Amino acid sequence: MKQIARRMTVAGWFSVAGIFVVLVVAFFAPLLIANDPMETDPLRRLSKAEGFPLGCDQLGQCVYSRLIYGARLSLIIGFSSRLTALLIGLAVGLAAGYFGGWLDWFLMRLVDMFLAFPSLLLAIAVSMVLGSGIGTVIFALAVVGWAEMARIIRSAALELRSAEYVIAARTLGASHLRIILTHILPNCLPLITVIFTMGMATAVLSEASLSFLGLGVDPSLPTWGGMVAAGKDYMLRRPELVVYPGACIAFLVIVFNVFGDELRDILDPSRKGHW
Repeated sequence: MKQIARRMTVAGWFSVAGIFVVLVVAFFAPLLIANDPMETDPLRRLSKAEGFPLGCDQLGQCVYSRLIYGARLSLIIGFSSRLTALLIGLAVGLAAGYFGGWLDWFLMRLVDMFLAFPSLLLAIAVSMVLGSGIGTVIFALAVVGWAEMARIIRSAALELRSAEYVIAARTLGASHLRIILTHILPNCLPLITVIFTMGMATAVLSEASLSFLGLGVDPSLPTWGGMVAAGKDYMLRRPELVVYPGACIAFLVIVFNVFGDELRDILDPSRKGHW
């Protein structure tokens, strides 16, 4: 951690501060909101009523409160989907890279099959089949993301399985599971941290895209993508209904991407500028 802090650039510290702010907002959302984000009132429709800092949307709901709760949903969905994708990709990648042979061939053909589909189209197809909902969005994004993680982790495992300490452990009679958990996996952690962090940005953007298309969570729930979709019909009268949630999405994606880039350059300087 001290090495990461010493080598962090100004842009990196900005991204850390941005992520911290979003986490604080999401965690303390009930204390920060001005009004109930789910409460509707036709009399407040598209108005800037007193007590509503950013005005009201087309349903008379508090835009500010829905933005605050939108941060919570975006982080929950992004983290859950990436964690699920990571667990699947980690198991597949380590098995393929360490054991090799026919298992590697079979698992990589499965990975190739998933990577052959455009990620957003695959997520849309899964969401259309299973219906809308938070669980569906998390599952759809996990299905989209695990294959790329598996391929990256496999490459690291292929390199590590021929390391001297792995060969020595195998010679001494250590089991395959013990070698993977004590030698292969710990040395993959820097790579796993980087791809998980950078994948958060992709997950947030994908969730916003699905919500914009009406295939995300329940439209009544406050999500940034859903707010953009609902506000696009009123852009000429109230452009901020699209600008505010769009800016939040862009900010969250940028800070996670910048932080991921910083971690990549710090943990693996030899690949700086080559990813």
